[in-house]
Amino acid sequence: MASRAFSVVVYAVLFVLGAFEGIVGSFHYSQPPAPWIAVLLVLALFTSCLLAAVGTESFRGMVMVAIGWAIAAFLLSMGSHAGSVIITATTAGEVFLYGGTLAVGLAALATYVWQTRSRLARAGQRR
Repeated sequence: MASRAFSVVVYAVLFVLGAFEGIVGSFHYSQPPAPWIAVLLVLALFTSCLLAAVGTESFRGMVMVAIGWAIAAFLLSMGSHAGSVIITATTAGEVFLYGGTLAVGLAALATYVWQTRSRLARAGQRR
């Protein structure tokens, strides 16, 4: 039972990490030298997704970071009723949103390949 509770806490922390990356990135993606800060934020997201997958040894760890980031970033990219937008349609804004989405997709692909190779290697060792 304690192991299950620990897993829930770990996945919740990974979700919060992703949301934190999305919130901080949404306010800092256009800092000079733009769009290079957006590129660094995308690389940080990719790295944290991969490390979450490796750390938890599951696809779910990567997904929790990705979902947290996506919810935060895309909610902040929507306009409010007053018309203000936090993530603008600039090059840096597009790099942050589209690059982040691509980073999540590439991290998912890398995690899938890594886990498939691990399973095949374990299956080969049993023979």
